Amino acid sequence: MKKVLIIGYLEPYCLYRGGSPRTLGLANYLIEFGWQPIVLTAPLRGKPDFGAKVKIIETPYRDMFYHLKKLLRWFGISSDRSVSEQLKEKIGVTSKKSFIDFLLNSYMAIFAYPDTEKYWKSFAIKETDKLLEKEKIDAVISIWPITAHLVAKELKDKYKIPWIADFTHLWSQGYYYKYGPIRKLFDKKLEIKTILKADALTTVSDYFIGKLKELHKRQFIHFIPHGFDPSWLQTAPPSLTTKFTITYTGHIYPEKQRVSKFFIAIKELIDENLLNPEEVEIRFYGEEGDWLKKEIEKYKLSEIIHQYGPIPHRVSLQKQHESQILLHLGWDDKNIKGFYTSKIFEYLAAQRPILGVGGASDGVVEKLLSETKAGVYGKEILEVKNFIKAFYDEYKFQGKITYQGDIKKINKYSHRKMAKKFADILNRLI
Repeated sequence: MKKVLIIGYLEPYCLYRGGSPRTLGLANYLIEFGWQPIVLTAPLRGKPDFGAKVKIIETPYRDMFYHLKKLLRWFGISSDRSVSEQLKEKIGVTSKKSFIDFLLNSYMAIFAYPDTEKYWKSFAIKETDKLLEKEKIDAVISIWPITAHLVAKELKDKYKIPWIADFTHLWSQGYYYKYGPIRKLFDKKLEIKTILKADALTTVSDYFIGKLKELHKRQFIHFIPHGFDPSWLQTAPPSLTTKFTITYTGHIYPEKQRVSKFFIAIKELIDENLLNPEEVEIRFYGEEGDWLKKEIEKYKLSEIIHQYGPIPHRVSLQKQHESQILLHLGWDDKNIKGFYTSKIFEYLAAQRPILGVGGASDGVVEKLLSETKAGVYGKEILEVKNFIKAFYDEYKFQGKITYQGDIKKINKYSHRKMAKKFADILNRLI
């Protein structure tokens, strides 16, 4: 069987800086299409249940923040939470952007080049050299972090192995990009020089394709959307919460995602006696933020909105499955276009109605929900209110919200389908 080396951190198992669900999906399902996966990753907190079908190579790891974290421990700063948020809490800074963010961003701009995982490269190269001394690798896929592409480029130079560079996030053009023009110039030059050697490029949206074509002067780039593991799909009727429960799982980026429209809609419905607060619970699972607590208090919703903090991924899936409604927050930054969060595909697998709120981008999630009939999308407060009221009226009438999603269309976005598309490209490269 042909072998493919996948360079990318395994989400949700990686101990450092998360990872990409793309890596996990390909590792699980490429073997069904004639490709034996070998995953190169930073150290893991637990072993995924691949059985014998996937070989995992865990490298040593050096964190570029090691010395900074050691210093900050003296000030009672934990490495398990956002450093900027903890410093703001200690100093009493309430703004979403402050001098604390400026200082940390300046530190990152200088030392995190090309990314925070730069010290992983030497360990990864050493392990791949050992691997290639023992066995033949037919192709390489680099996914995330950015340093993964640098590792793949060195393998391409040294061993001439066919290489797919996958962009689940853009590099120098990315929506998370927060450095100045001088740093951006260096990033662009490095990106162009690195990706020039790639045999094929893949990405997750049409908008990303346009941006990559513009920078890399490629005539063709493959569109392969994110997906969900088919094993997450509900096979039995869900045991739903008795309350009218709306659940959000995952991280919130306060600079780019705003909860205010959703909170205002809920508050107005309660004030107009169209929503009984005793029957409602709104749950946020993920990193707890002081800014979110203040938003909840601002709208006097503390009795029905609760932050439960981070939970294991399997528990997160369970909370999604049991919810009456799943909340998706759109990106309110007009510069962010063509972006699907991986969470929206988890929501599809949960087979519970999705309520999309806000957003100033080009509406790819709105189109996805419309295509799959998995939910509704309200960009303005009145729309959001109307959708919530309609859901609540249904809940009051029959005790639950009926799911209307089109499972055949939802299945188009499974990891199995994603792996098949990658396998087709790999077969054309060798």
